[in-house]
Amino acid sequence: MIMSDGMTLRRLLQWALVTTFCVIVLGAWVRLNHAGLGCPDWPGCYGHATWPVKPDDIARANEAFPERAVEVPKAWREMVHRFLAGALGLMVLGLAWIASTGDTFARRAVLASGVLAASAIGFYTFDWRTFALIPAGLAIALPMAAAARLPADVSRRTLVFVFGLIVFQALLGKWTVTLQLKPIIVTAHLLGGMATFALLTWALLCLGRPSRVRPPVGRGLALAALVVVIGQIFLGGWTSTNYAALSCPDFPTCTGRWWPEMDFREAFTLFREIGVNYEGGILDATARATIHHTHRVGALIVLLVVGALVLALLRSPSGRGLGLLVGVLLAVQIALGIANVVYDLPLSIATAHNGVAALLLGSLLMVLARTRREQIR
Repeated sequence: MIMSDGMTLRRLLQWALVTTFCVIVLGAWVRLNHAGLGCPDWPGCYGHATWPVKPDDIARANEAFPERAVEVPKAWREMVHRFLAGALGLMVLGLAWIASTGDTFARRAVLASGVLAASAIGFYTFDWRTFALIPAGLAIALPMAAAARLPADVSRRTLVFVFGLIVFQALLGKWTVTLQLKPIIVTAHLLGGMATFALLTWALLCLGRPSRVRPPVGRGLALAALVVVIGQIFLGGWTSTNYAALSCPDFPTCTGRWWPEMDFREAFTLFREIGVNYEGGILDATARATIHHTHRVGALIVLLVVGALVLALLRSPSGRGLGLLVGVLLAVQIALGIANVVYDLPLSIATAHNGVAALLLGSLLMVLARTRREQIR
């Protein structure tokens, strides 16, 4: 991608990546603190731009929201997460604006999308939900359509596309609250955060000039490793949002058995009724153990596939550094997963488990970038 302000783009992209990682980790910390409903409304908190602190404000908030009394520690955690996510949204808007340079339609689409997203937030603030869906939908669709029309420049397309994704992420964040932690919505919100991190990582990797070094591994193996890790991230999110992290309190067995009683139909029913408060989970012990045990099986598959990738990288002179990086992250992630069970899901370890998952995803994208066809000319 050749642009006069390429250095500005690179620096802003690096900051956006760091911020995305922080949003992912902070989101996990908020969820694990059971603060996902710390603010029962959106985008404000009990009708405030921040959160109620003064006794009179708290009393009025409790009167307005009798179903959920104010808990200041949970409220400020949730709002700090929203503020950081908002800052990320502005960064991604800036990236999309720079990336659309030279293309009139893309420029107008990005600008219109930003205006529409702001108007949707305004409508939601006044609880005009039906009106808000129209500008929100357009704000998502416009940059994605613009990305499809851009020239064959991976970085430009990706950065414009990501702005549409970030608007959709905001919508998922709203639904997380209004649909009371519905598992499929919360899991989708987690996957959206990981997708944002992955796409920004890919855009940064594609900014550099293609290396002339021979690819260290085959593209198929790199893709296989990426796919199983994405699947495992979904299972991890599903485990967390269904409160199944401690459903198998022993390791390596689950409730004393290598293969416990399973109920896949109940465990993996993605769409359930609306209006139910899912905080704390609604599944029975068998369904939760099924989810947890499936996540463990997924971890074993990740170990085998990503482990094979690590060995292949270590055997290649040009891939040893990447192999070491992926191998260390894989080992740390597995250790954190085991520690979550052994030590009864401590907050620090569970939060780190989410962060290392993002780093492992990013490292696999680095491997995939080294297998591009443009590598050798």
